[in-house]
Amino acid sequence: MDAPTFQKISLDTLEYKRCNSPMEPPCRFFASVNAAENKPFYFLQAVYEGMIAGGAAGVIAEAVLYPIDTIKTRLQVAHGGGKIILEGLYSGLAGNLTGVLPASAIFVGVYEPTKQKLLKSLPENLSALAQLTAGVIGGAASSLVRVPTEVVKQRMQTGQFASAPDAVRLIVSKEGFKGLYAGYGSFLLRDLPFDAIQFCIYEQMLMGYKLLAKRDLKDAEIAIVGAFAGAITGAMTTPLDVVKTRLMVQGSANQYKGIFDCARTIAKEEGTRALLKGVGPRVLWIGVGGAIFFGVLEKTKQILAQRCPEPKM
Repeated sequence: MDAPTFQKISLDTLEYKRCNSPMEPPCRFFASVNAAENKPFYFLQAVYEGMIAGGAAGVIAEAVLYPIDTIKTRLQVAHGGGKIILEGLYSGLAGNLTGVLPASAIFVGVYEPTKQKLLKSLPENLSALAQLTAGVIGGAASSLVRVPTEVVKQRMQTGQFASAPDAVRLIVSKEGFKGLYAGYGSFLLRDLPFDAIQFCIYEQMLMGYKLLAKRDLKDAEIAIVGAFAGAITGAMTTPLDVVKTRLMVQGSANQYKGIFDCARTIAKEEGTRALLKGVGPRVLWIGVGGAIFFGVLEKTKQILAQRCPEPKM
């Protein structure tokens, strides 16, 4: 009888192995908590699986939680005690999903192979650095799609345009192509640390939980870890989000001259507490979104891994 053959597939910071044995059913996985163990790494496969899983997770999380995001945006742009309109909470959803799909796919498609490469080259005790760095690189790559998507979405959420095509056409005609990248600096200031911190917190909590449990986690447990990571990061980055929102929705009025001018003006005219506007909906949105996003992400990666395609060398 031939000896069992083992194929190793990198899914996250931990290692999963498939055992092809006459005594074992196909596609049975078990985790190895030794992240430093030597194992094969297939770059293109990691990109492919990351893009599919990231795209699916991003679209589902965005579609489910879009109304909360709309309320958060309207709270942040309201001056003083302005009334928040609760109509049209799904305004701009279709156009936003068109951008979220490739943006999420690019982010995870870049994050996963970058993280795996860094984990193989750095000492095991620097895994957090690998995750932080991969998060920044993935966020920078996806920002080319995420920023125009965010600009159009928030302009529609605040009632400036009726449809995504109209929004794109009018923004470009009035503000030029650069209008689609309004607030780009503030977006990077918020999202690069956000992406890095959220994914690092998630990965580290997931690793710790798996080490303590000494088993693979259930879907609900992964979702809870994702929720904690999202809520913590969302609260920490709310002031940056308020500044980013104000810069993106100001249009050609140019009320604010930049990131620091915006933050200073908000604090001066509305008080420093205004920099925490929308923190409740944001924490709820990103906390629940983290549960959905990471839950769908891991489930999709698991489904892709169970197909076990043979990488072409």
